[in-house]
Amino acid sequence: MKAAEVNKKWSTLQREIASLFDMEKPDIKVCLFLIGVQELGKGPQSFSKRQKEELMHIATCRLFSSMGFYNLKGLDEEGWPHWELVKPIPNYTLLEQELIMKSLIIDYFEELNVI
Repeated sequence: MKAAEVNKKWSTLQREIASLFDMEKPDIKVCLFLIGVQELGKGPQSFSKRQKEELMHIATCRLFSSMGFYNLKGLDEEGWPHWELVKPIPNYTLLEQELIMKSLIIDYFEELNVI
């Protein structure tokens, strides 16, 4: 997707999520948290600050797995997914990182038919 298309779809996704959760427009971190909760598969609950960071990491690994950078190793005894890096992620510029993350998040939510 071109940057203009990504940004247009990103705005649409932000509006949809804001409407679904009755919240302000979410940023990338909020979207990563939501994806992490979805991937954990245990539904809404209270999470510690450390668990929230782990959820965002799970989301990042899940998103980058679609580009072949991570593979799911399996679940630990508490049911949390663990990923392994299978090839190094290139050193993207900050703008490239943001565009890639937005694009991957859009693709993820499109697969769930949110947008």
